[in-house]
Parts: sequence; structure tokens; C-alpha cells
Amino acid sequence: MLKELKILFRHGKQYITDLEGVELTPLFRGRPEIATTITASEAKELEALCPTNAISVVPFSINLGKCVFCKECHFYTPEKIRFTNDHKIATNDLNRLIVKAGDRDAIELDASLVRKEITSYFGKALKLRQVSAAGDNSAEMELNAAGNVNFDVGRYGMEFVASPRHADGLVITGPISENMAEPLEICYNATPSPKILILAGTDAISGGIFADSKAVNRGFLSKYHVDLYVPGNPPHPLTFINGILSLTGRLKKK
Repeated sequence: MLKELKILFRHGKQYITDLEGVELTPLFRGRPEIATTITASEAKELEALCPTNAISVVPFSINLGKCVFCKECHFYTPEKIRFTNDHKIATNDLNRLIVKAGDRDAIELDASLVRKEITSYFGKALKLRQVSAAGDNSAEMELNAAGNVNFDVGRYGMEFVASPRHADGLVITGPISENMAEPLEICYNATPSPKILILAGTDAISGGIFADSKAVNRGFLSKYHVDLYVPGNPPHPLTFINGILSLTGRLKKK
């Protein structure tokens, strides 16, 4: 035991102690900031450049629900579009994912849209079932990382479970293919109520680069209420964790 304690003392803390206040490297592609000086011709060229139609011209904006964070728009106009290292971009309102030219405000949840049962039932512990609905395993890997020793989301009583019958809600990754539409519905119906529904990653939120594919069937999302959108391609573990803490009312009051 003494030997093990010496090793722990020598190595120090192996995890992020403050998940709410941690700052990511400047290389991280988070919330964009757009100058108000983009010309009409530049806007048209940027719109055509975007692979997922995330850019709108009037008014000029980037929809983070569609954005794959490729930064091609930044490379084209580096003085006018930049991606900050702000990873706190999860929200429960799709309109808040649309970043317009001149916007500098942080992306937050709309408290009025949070269902009361979420904070009542899931404020202390939360069990989630993750469903890869034709995902490419990138978002799935990042969600898995949320539970590793570095991020340790389990400290908040959150964990992923194997069965939807043991879960408080579902986390969907992937664009939802035709082949996964029915299994996803079965999984959702097997989850006891009240339950929450989370879309993690650009593919899940909008379909991403697969949005117009005939192999995709996103009818599921038109039938059920989504409680949280976690942008990213893939989403960072801290984006997911911050979104969950905000949704369940566990973020410290500033």
C-alpha cells in the first residue's frame, strides 16, 4: 500500500480537476467569430465553399448544427472568420447554434426550454444509452473518452449503460440511416419515462455531409423532443460534459 501511495504522489493528479473552467488549446476549433466586414462577393464564395450548407449569406452566418469545423471558410478569409477555443457550444435551442457576423456572446442553454423533470430526476445522477445510428465512430470515441481517467464524467454520477431499460435517456450519434431508423425507435421506446434525448455531433444534429443521402432516414427526430444538441465533428468530451451539466442544472453559479 505504501508503495502504491508513493507512486500516486509522484505522478500527481492524472485528471482535469476543474471540468467547468478548463481552457483548451488555441488550436481547438470551437465557437466561431465572424467580422461584419465580409463583402457580398466573399459571402457568396464562402457559401459555395461550405461542404454542408452551413453558411448563409443574408444575414451572413454559420450554423454550428451543420458545420463540420473544416475551417475552409477561415482559410479563405483568415482575417474575417476565426474559430475560437470556446468549447462550451452545446444548447437546447437550434437557433442558438446559428452564429451571425458580429456575434461575440457565448452559446448557452435556454433555461425556459429545460423540462422540470430533468432537474428533478436527473440532477444527481444520470444514466445514458448511446446509440450509433450509422456513425463513423469518431463521435462515439469522444463520448467514450468522457468517462476515461482524464475527464472522468463519472464524478458527477453520469455513466453510459448497456441497456436502454437501465437508462434515463438516449445519446444519438450518426446521421440515422434507413437501417438504423427502426432499431433506434425500439431503443427509444424501451427507455423508461421520463427520458431525455441528446444529439451528439453534426451528423446527428443535421445529417452533416450525409444530409441528402437516400440511405438516411431522419423521421425519428420529427416525432420526439430533443433536449440537447452537442455540436462538433466530432464533439469534444468537454463540450458534451458542459452541455449535460448545464441541462441538469449542475453548473456552478457565476
